[in-house]
Amino acid sequence: MIHGLGGSSLNWTQLAEELRADVAAELVDLPGFGRSRPPRNGDYSISAHCRAVEGVILSLRRGPVHLFGNSMGGAVATRLAARRPDLVASLTLISPALPDLRVRASVLPTVLLGVPGAGRALLRMSRNMTPEQRTRMSIAMMYGDPTVVGGQAFTEAAAEYRRRLELPYMMDAFTHSTRALIGSYLERGEHALWRQAAEVKAPTLLVYGRRDKLVDPRMAKRATETFPDARLVVVPQSGHVAMLEHPRVVARGFRELLDRASVPSTVEG
Repeated sequence: MIHGLGGSSLNWTQLAEELRADVAAELVDLPGFGRSRPPRNGDYSISAHCRAVEGVILSLRRGPVHLFGNSMGGAVATRLAARRPDLVASLTLISPALPDLRVRASVLPTVLLGVPGAGRALLRMSRNMTPEQRTRMSIAMMYGDPTVVGGQAFTEAAAEYRRRLELPYMMDAFTHSTRALIGSYLERGEHALWRQAAEVKAPTLLVYGRRDKLVDPRMAKRATETFPDARLVVVPQSGHVAMLEHPRVVARGFRELLDRASVPSTVEG
């Protein structure tokens, strides 16, 4: 299970719990995120993250695997599924960050973080924010209904944010990964993500939140038409992280994917 930009393996704990009887989940921290150290060569490209996940799968010696990816992790998972079909039994993508050159206003601050100079200016502006304020802002961006994260869940999220802010490489990992993700949108030829999506052989579950502020849910149509063996789940009340907001809906969609892998259809969550 591969997290998105600025996320960590903790983003998958609820879905992993829902699927505990179905799969032996491995929750991956990409290089520079969560508990993983930054890459020694400073390469945060989608291809580098892809190689890191490939290495994890090969080290487990349990492939082919059921591969999950959210947001940037969805781009990583798509590339890996196209390049190494022998390692991927099925693909589940939750709000995958596949190229969409129509930049939404809500995404502009994240995009600017990837721009040298502008990104540093934004970071300077945010230095006076507390971890709690940053966490609240992140939840408002990610969730369809931010009010569902309160009490102990919010306290734990803020504590994790505080821990990560103390890491000397945290902002480098975020800004360089942001630039790499933007760069992947402009790749052409065999490296183009949409072309790679069309080459995926594994049955694919696509999950989109109708309240997503980062990935336009209208991209679901193109994705469903591009992945050769795709099943679509649209979650009306969900934002960008359906595996956190509606883990039961995602788990149900995954089980149905395995049961009817060759039957394309659409499900409302």
